[in-house]
Amino acid sequence: IIPACRLDLLDGPSLLAYPTDTQAYGRLSTLLTKGNLRAEKGSCHLYKADVFEHAAGMKFIALPPAVLNERFEFDISFIRAMKEYKEALGTNLYISAIRSYQGDDFKKLYRLSQLSSKYNIPLVATGDVHYHIPERRQLQDIVTCIREKCTIYTAGYRLHENAERYLKPQQEMIRLFRQYPDAILHTTEIAESCRFSLDSLKYVYPEEITSEGRTPQEELTHLAWEGAREHFGDNIPEKISQAILHELSFIEEMNYASYFLTVYDIVRFARQQGILCQGRGSAANSTVCYCLGITAVNPTKIDLLFERFISSARNEPPDIDVDFEHERREEVIQYIYEKYGRDRAAIVATVTQQRQKGAIRDVGKAMGLSVDTISRLSGAVWEFTDEPDGETLAEQGFDPRDPHLQKMLELTRQFIGFPRQLGQHTGGFVITKGALSNLCPILNARMENRTCIEWNKDDIDVLGFLKIDVLALGMLTCIRKAFDLAKAHHGRYLTLASVPEDDKKVYEMIGHADTIGVFQIESRAQQSMLPRLKPKKFYDLVIEVAIVRPGPIQGDMVHPYLRRRNGEEKPDYPSPELEEILKRTLGVPLFQEQAMKIAMVAAGFSAAEADELRRSMATFKAPGQVTRFREKLVNGMVAKGYDAEFALRVFKQLEGFGSYGFPESHAASFALLVYISSWLKCHYPDVFACALLNSLPMGFYQPAQIVTDARKHGVDVRPVDVNLSFWDNILEEKEGDYCPLRLGFRHIKGLSQEDVQSLIACRHTGYTTIHALREAGVTLITLEKLADADAFRSMGLDRRKALWEVSALHDRPIGIFTGQPSESAAEAPVQLPEMSVSEHVVHDYSTTSLSLKAHPVSFVREKLQLLHILSAKELEGAGNGVAVKIAGLVLVRQRPGTAKGVCFITIEDETGCSNLVVFQEQFTRYRKEILQARLLMVEGTLQREGEVVHVIVTRCYDLSKLLRQLLPSKAAGMAMQPPSKTEEIAATLFSEARNFK
Repeated sequence: IIPACRLDLLDGPSLLAYPTDTQAYGRLSTLLTKGNLRAEKGSCHLYKADVFEHAAGMKFIALPPAVLNERFEFDISFIRAMKEYKEALGTNLYISAIRSYQGDDFKKLYRLSQLSSKYNIPLVATGDVHYHIPERRQLQDIVTCIREKCTIYTAGYRLHENAERYLKPQQEMIRLFRQYPDAILHTTEIAESCRFSLDSLKYVYPEEITSEGRTPQEELTHLAWEGAREHFGDNIPEKISQAILHELSFIEEMNYASYFLTVYDIVRFARQQGILCQGRGSAANSTVCYCLGITAVNPTKIDLLFERFISSARNEPPDIDVDFEHERREEVIQYIYEKYGRDRAAIVATVTQQRQKGAIRDVGKAMGLSVDTISRLSGAVWEFTDEPDGETLAEQGFDPRDPHLQKMLELTRQFIGFPRQLGQHTGGFVITKGALSNLCPILNARMENRTCIEWNKDDIDVLGFLKIDVLALGMLTCIRKAFDLAKAHHGRYLTLASVPEDDKKVYEMIGHADTIGVFQIESRAQQSMLPRLKPKKFYDLVIEVAIVRPGPIQGDMVHPYLRRRNGEEKPDYPSPELEEILKRTLGVPLFQEQAMKIAMVAAGFSAAEADELRRSMATFKAPGQVTRFREKLVNGMVAKGYDAEFALRVFKQLEGFGSYGFPESHAASFALLVYISSWLKCHYPDVFACALLNSLPMGFYQPAQIVTDARKHGVDVRPVDVNLSFWDNILEEKEGDYCPLRLGFRHIKGLSQEDVQSLIACRHTGYTTIHALREAGVTLITLEKLADADAFRSMGLDRRKALWEVSALHDRPIGIFTGQPSESAAEAPVQLPEMSVSEHVVHDYSTTSLSLKAHPVSFVREKLQLLHILSAKELEGAGNGVAVKIAGLVLVRQRPGTAKGVCFITIEDETGCSNLVVFQEQFTRYRKEILQARLLMVEGTLQREGEVVHVIVTRCYDLSKLLRQLLPSKAAGMAMQPPSKTEEIAATLFSEARNFK
């Protein structure tokens, strides 16, 4: 494979550029960087002068125009450009010869040969390849239509004429250019001169992170022992000392000191700025990382396995992930840019791929389908691995035999998995000692003040480049805001290290699955596991975080662990050495470190071989390797006296979770945040709810559910108000145990922070009239949004009266009529009809996505009772195995890949939430109701296991129409609305209550 690039110049014919050596590749990469940074992402602006400046060591092939002029000659501008190219590029310039079967191939080749002879520019045979086989021509046409934003019917000359632009075999190319054999010889000439290979690129770590003249290794050693003394005092435990010595020796051998120092410097900066951060992943297996303050997991509490973090067998740099507050991570990113410069630091790219829904939308548009048709097709798909079958298509009103539809679906299948776009990695940074542009091209990101490289994570991993993951974690933002609120309103100073440990009340709350909003354990699966696991100490949370994962589930580890934890069966330890490894998890391997230790202790693997075993479990990354390790593991265990059946069972467990299992250190890092967020929710629910709402979007739940949960915990939640609210949610003066929570303007849809700046700045002692707000500079559109959100209650105005007064401001006299009474002011006062509570709730949900007045389902409860439908509270009192009916607004639908087609749904009514389980057969039968219903009613059987209650669904019904009857009353008030609201309300009437979601 020869690395090369096509250069489309702004002032000359395009060129194919082939670097012949490493230096030439660096110049090509620098050239592309220059063009990229001149333009927005997706464009590269290059000129002839740029190419000539960076041309040394490269071979160039000039691409002629696609057509000849009316005299069957090339345009004079192309001939002049070839002359200029020849003068600048000399013997490194060639001209491309293509056989495209357009009818004038022989004329073009003849004219090219004349041009070649006149200017001594050799011809070279090329294929203008766009696809590898002719059968892909149709997909190429679709991709062209997607790129050009047109349909297959309107694409015209933007499509190629035939299917000849495929990768032709050597003999076919020789046949096509038999009249110009030198063109074939020149391809060999170029290939033989290009000796550059990407694996020859050498990455060099940055080194300006040392002090007092130390080498990077000396600096790391100094900081590691200094940190160890801070953590453990002068008497450092022997286990810790030995671990530090072992790790420092390995780091020196692999020359990784600069990498550790770079991460340390970034974490140090964040802590100086008061930004919460914490390392996670396998880096927590490193004692050195703990001593440097990169990770927060105490190595004395976790049985470390350093080789899980770094292994000589992997021959790749370590990968340290650090989470920062998601709202302040940009400060850290800009610090990296400023410290190292944009020529040496950039974010890694990520290549997103086409999935089912996106592919349906893109191909459907290109095939000329209507927007409604495309929406129905994509709506019939659950996940990207799921393809609409004939029955599903018929349900949506399509004819499965329609040739147009069949062709569209065929092309969609081919399109799935294609690269969709080059995006930004979530935070992976590459930092180099020299110019990064010598290694790979740099481009502007869409986001302001961001630059990225063109390569993705897998590319730089293969080439051994340093990557530091500067990640964003919303819960760190929430915790930091909660700490600030606790200090300001409760006088409690808290840090990650000072939160009291082993609080029984906290574990009791977790055991009852009262974890809405809590980090990591708020999902449906986690809440189902918590009452079974009943965590009582920190390590239980480590297990909880790790056990609800695809790996342990696929490896059949969950139920054996629960049975042993509940005393239903005894732990099985085939040998004392395995008991030492597995005793904390009751004989069941739950962590990757345990899998590696079993291989090392019971089968004689080295640490490097054990890490290879872990990596080989992901068969898509290392195909064919699992069988080899199976034989080695089983034979090794049998040789050490273990039963063959037991050895096979162990391998099956390890194979079951492989790379989908958690490192114990990663689970411990997350468990720390689980406990801290749970502690805040347990003891300061007002603080936690306020911080959580101010940190959204994050987690599983919408503001409505978070507010409902806070009220259940005794927090007084108060509505948005022009005189009392700020942009963020705030806590008001303490009343009783907790402070009232005042909702902020951020919850009002369509309102930006800039919209309310003047309102807050000029509020002083408060507003008494809407006219005063207008005089303060608040725009009419903002006033309309505030009125529609019912934010004028402190003035004695409900939303209807407020909207009426805002509409009157439209008639305010201006210019020479200023000061004269308006026509509306002269009118007699109008007695407006009172809005019902249900109307207010509809408006609340449409403007703020929540309501403190009532729940939408409460207004249809009477009709639901006539159908013998239970509420969520009534469901709690029903017995195991009884037939029940339950209905509610759909909050969450989940269909995990490990669930074998089972769909998990959470619905909500005015009394609480209910959990539904829909098996594959029922999901297929009631797909439409499940995917489209806003108000879902189901029939099924109640299944109770301790505190865990599910409804096993047998039938589903879409009762969204019951909600629609709340909406028509809204039309009655349409005449009262300002003109700008009419279209919005009309749209709401026909939206099938989408705002309730």
